[in-house]
Amino acid sequence: MEAGDCEAAAEVWWRSRAAAYPAVPAPVHSRHEVGGWFADVLLPDGQTWLAVDDEAGLVGVLTLDGDDLDQLYVVPEAAGRGIGSMLVELAKALRPDGLALWAFQSNVPALEFYAARGFTEVRRTDGATNEEREPDVRMAWGDHPEAVTAARR
Repeated sequence: MEAGDCEAAAEVWWRSRAAAYPAVPAPVHSRHEVGGWFADVLLPDGQTWLAVDDEAGLVGVLTLDGDDLDQLYVVPEAAGRGIGSMLVELAKALRPDGLALWAFQSNVPALEFYAARGFTEVRRTDGATNEEREPDVRMAWGDHPEAVTAARR
């Protein structure tokens, strides 16, 4: 992601979240705040990749935070075209030692999507530590320490 991409990437995030409601809780930040987060936090970190379609433009966003798959969003009209899968494969290639992620318990389609791509559930929480205060699920893939620990149980 480059500086000129931040607003469009934030729009992908916003539109994807809105389309997934109520499985994904409503955002707790405004569109303007989300745009600022992309520009002020995600851009300098340098761990955000974009999926661009020749005709439709920006259609997906992937953000890694260390070994966490932190954000993965695809615009609603591009859903089901393999873009999310491509971004997960990119994340796996970039983090071959393993990945972990959080998803809302209510977002069953996301949980099924990640499970189909090799992620396993390692724990559930009541959501007390996320901004939305919604129950969530921790999932891990590969040799991520949380996946290895869960497999030993």
